[in-house]
Amino acid sequence: MKLTILRLQRLTAQDCLDLSKIWPESDAATLESTLDEHHRLYAAKFNDRLLAAVKVTLTGTQGELTDFRVREVTRRRGVGGYLLEETLAQNAAIRQWWMADVSGEDREGLAAFMQKQGFTAQTGGWVYQR
Repeated sequence: MKLTILRLQRLTAQDCLDLSKIWPESDAATLESTLDEHHRLYAAKFNDRLLAAVKVTLTGTQGELTDFRVREVTRRRGVGGYLLEETLAQNAAIRQWWMADVSGEDREGLAAFMQKQGFTAQTGGWVYQR
């Protein structure tokens, strides 16, 4: 099966289960109520399972990426890069993207990943300009 990137608007029970594996500290069941045209959720799906996800907030021509995460068992296989690339492509009107540097398990790895994706390091995070 092919890896696909989806904008999720309605979450199935399986989506909630998969998202709880991606974000174990969050309540995936309440996430759907926060989604609208300015608050979006994108996920990478393979074999009917979500492997990675990112929350997107859009304001005018600016976008912010939060909670970008790939399930640990799936990392280093291109899933995160494809998710980021397709999320930006599906929001072509956004001219500037921001992702904050939040403390995590592999900050150096995330920094290298973001720079590889074309983002520039700034104080407190990364920025991408079209």
